Amino acid sequence: MGGDWFDVIPLSADRVAMVIGDVMGHGIAEAATMGRLRTAVRTLADLDMAPDELLSHLNDLVSDLGEDFYATCLYAVYDPAGRRCSYSLAGHPPPVFVYPDGTVHSPVTSPDPPLGAATPPFAAHGLPLPDGSLVVLCTDGLIESAAQDVEQGLARLLRVLSGAGAGPARFTGTDQEKDVQGLEELCDTVVSELLPDRGRTTDDAALLIAHTRAMPAADIASFGLPDDPRAAGQARQLARDQLTRWGLDELTTTTELLVSELVGNVVRHAKGPMRLRLLRSRILTCEVYDGSLSTPRVRHATYTDEGGRGLQLVAALSRRWGARYLSDSKCIWAEQDIPNVAGRVGVAS
Repeated sequence: MGGDWFDVIPLSADRVAMVIGDVMGHGIAEAATMGRLRTAVRTLADLDMAPDELLSHLNDLVSDLGEDFYATCLYAVYDPAGRRCSYSLAGHPPPVFVYPDGTVHSPVTSPDPPLGAATPPFAAHGLPLPDGSLVVLCTDGLIESAAQDVEQGLARLLRVLSGAGAGPARFTGTDQEKDVQGLEELCDTVVSELLPDRGRTTDDAALLIAHTRAMPAADIASFGLPDDPRAAGQARQLARDQLTRWGLDELTTTTELLVSELVGNVVRHAKGPMRLRLLRSRILTCEVYDGSLSTPRVRHATYTDEGGRGLQLVAALSRRWGARYLSDSKCIWAEQDIPNVAGRVGVAS
C-alpha cells in the first residue's frame, strides 16, 4: 500500500490543473497521508491559487504531520486561452512535453525540496504550449530503480515517447473518444517499456498523460473599459454585441446583468484599469479584471439597504463564480451553461 496519486481538476476560464505526487514510504499511514494531500489539493485548487502558492500551503500541511512525513509533488496548470502551462515542483521529477511536431522536451529545472522539508517560496515555472501538445507527468517509481537513477530513467522516458510516435498522427483533436483511446495506448506503451517486470517492482508508479486543446481565437473576446461609471453601460453593450456574433442571444439578458454587476462592483469598491473578457467553450465565462487585490465578499443586505446585493445576484444567476489573483490585479469570473452546445475541454487524459 503506497502513496502515489494523480488528479485532473477543472478550474475557471477552462483552465485545467494536473497534479501528481508521491508520499515517501509504504503502509496505511502513507496511504492515509496521500488521501489527505489529494483532498487538500482539490480544496486549494478551488481557490485558484498559483502553483507555487498552492505548494507552499501543502508544505505547511505536511510539516504539521510530523518529522517522519515527506512527499514529492508537481502541480501544473494549463491555460487553453493563453496556450501556456505553469507549474511548480517539490522534489518531484520534472514534466515532459511532447509538441505537435513530435519533439519531446523536459525543461531543466532545479526542483525545490520535498514537501515537509522545503522552505517556501517555491520556484514558479512556465512555458508556452502549442495546441495539441502532450503533458506527461510521472512519479519516480516509473523512471528510477536499482539499475538506473532518475536522470537515466528520464532520458529513457524521452526516448520511449519519441519512438512511440506521440505526435499529431496519434490524435485527431476532434474525436474525443478516439483521442482518449490513443492516450490509453500510449500509457500502456510507456509502462510496458519502462516497467517490463512491473509485477516484481517494489515501488509504486503513477503516470498521467494529457492531450491539450487550445481555445480558438474566435472564442475569446477581450475589451478595455474606462475607469468610471460609464463602464457598466459599455460592458453591457459589448457583451450584447459579442453574444449576437456568437449566436448566443438567449443568454444576453443574464449576461448583461452579470457583467453590469461585476463591473459596477469594481467601480464602487476597487480600481482600474478594467477589462472585460468573454470565453465561449462548453460554457460561457464572463471575466472582469481590475487593478485591485481586494477580496470580493457577498454581503447580507437588509431590506432597507440600497446596495450590497450585487454578488448575491451574480451567485444566483451563474452556475458558479469566484475570483483569482494575478501579480498586480485580480479577475472576478462567472460561468453560465450554453444550451444545446457540444462542449470542448482543455485536456483529454
